[in-house]
Amino acid sequence: MPIVLYQPDIPQNLGAILRLAACMDTPLHIIEPCGFPLDEKRVRRAGMDYIDHVSLTRHASWEAFLDARQGGRIILMTTSGDTSIYDITIATDDWLCFGRESSGAPEEVHRDADIRAMIPMKQGLRSLNLAMSAAIAVSEMRRQQCLD
Repeated sequence: MPIVLYQPDIPQNLGAILRLAACMDTPLHIIEPCGFPLDEKRVRRAGMDYIDHVSLTRHASWEAFLDARQGGRIILMTTSGDTSIYDITIATDDWLCFGRESSGAPEEVHRDADIRAMIPMKQGLRSLNLAMSAAIAVSEMRRQQCLD
């Protein structure tokens, strides 16, 4: 199941998610533009020695991503989700999508998502870190695969 980052803002989160994707053997897709320069040197620095173990695909826009995507549902992870990630049966061809750290996902991404999921958390708190949210969602997907 691929991880999709919509226009990430924080290079350190990208680095942590690159490492997560490498260690969990999960493809990573980045929807550009990013909130920071994303050249080969910066990707290598963010991914350290893990970058060579990641299947990384960059898309120039949300529309380009949609055109390239084959099959599976888009599961948008959002604080405004209406379904817990733990109540979804996740398929291996689904796409785990995450919005920008600063502003989340825009309306077009919400509109195109098949499922808007959230991670249940303590009432009154705003959100988890993007990399932490990705790790929780990927771990739930892996847990479900182990049950099959």
